Amino acid sequence: MVTIKDVAKASGVSPSTVSRVIADNPRISEETKKSVRKAMKALGYHPNISARNLVAKSTKAIAAIMPSSANTALQNPFFPEVLRGIGSVIHDAQYSMLLSTGQTDEEILEEVKRLVYGRYVDGVILLYSRLDDAVTHFLVEHDFPFVIVGKPFEYESEATYVNNDNVKAGREITSYLIEQGHEHIAFVGGSTDLIVTQDREAGYEQALKAAGIDHDDTYKIHTEFLKSGGRGAVEYIMSLEKRPTGLVVSDDLISLGILNRLEEAGIRVPDDISVVSFNNVYLSEITRPALTTVDIHIYELGIQSAKALLEKANNENEPAKRIIIPHTIVHRDSVQPR
Repeated sequence: MVTIKDVAKASGVSPSTVSRVIADNPRISEETKKSVRKAMKALGYHPNISARNLVAKSTKAIAAIMPSSANTALQNPFFPEVLRGIGSVIHDAQYSMLLSTGQTDEEILEEVKRLVYGRYVDGVILLYSRLDDAVTHFLVEHDFPFVIVGKPFEYESEATYVNNDNVKAGREITSYLIEQGHEHIAFVGGSTDLIVTQDREAGYEQALKAAGIDHDDTYKIHTEFLKSGGRGAVEYIMSLEKRPTGLVVSDDLISLGILNRLEEAGIRVPDDISVVSFNNVYLSEITRPALTTVDIHIYELGIQSAKALLEKANNENEPAKRIIIPHTIVHRDSVQPR
């Protein structure tokens, strides 16, 4: 087994200097750090994390917390992409990432408690924001560093969060359909306890109101952020006496299910019904027709949430931040003028 003494001998420094390099001591020159790290890599040496944590009071690890039912959530390309953004930052900072795998809200809360009480991580990124979330309450009560991807339901002035202006995005994408001559526009969203669904739906309503179009509650459908959710939404739409000519769908994965089911039913997009969506995941470009969608820059959401968390983890006095990532509308082939 390779020891600190072996690394010291190989790099021509003392064992105490190797320890300081491992702890990233600012007194050690960058040249010495490079030399020691090169020797560590060549010898296959890995620091004793537990021992280092006791000294540094840092785990050099963060946790990313998925919404409940992580096994289905990971089917949505949003999550791998936001994790890719987070990973790019923490890798450069030489941190590790734990990914929660709880299947229920209770399991997730218990896992977060274990991580916090055991000091397994320096901070937490919540990859969701929902009404009255027990995990958020717990993290605030224990003054533990955390960042939310999304807009918090509570603690907006206390919590650091990275988000898009989803109300504005919902308003703009719905207005685009109205500009194309659509008046009968339905909204298909995820669970109503998710803030992102509420905000995008609020924007949809604002656009209809501004255009003088009455919004009909029968035109609001809520389902899972999954392809199967989109298929279920179409069954409902097909049962309506007056079918919409346009759909605002709050997630690309739901849209894929919608496109699939509409094609099976012989309803053509965009000839018979226009569809606009959110997130601009890679599948939205390669599906047929390619989706007009709001690009929320998922990778950047991940990058900024990780940067904000590391700042909080390394400085307990770091103030709460509200970071808004601009969105853009990507025009493709799923909309046709009426």
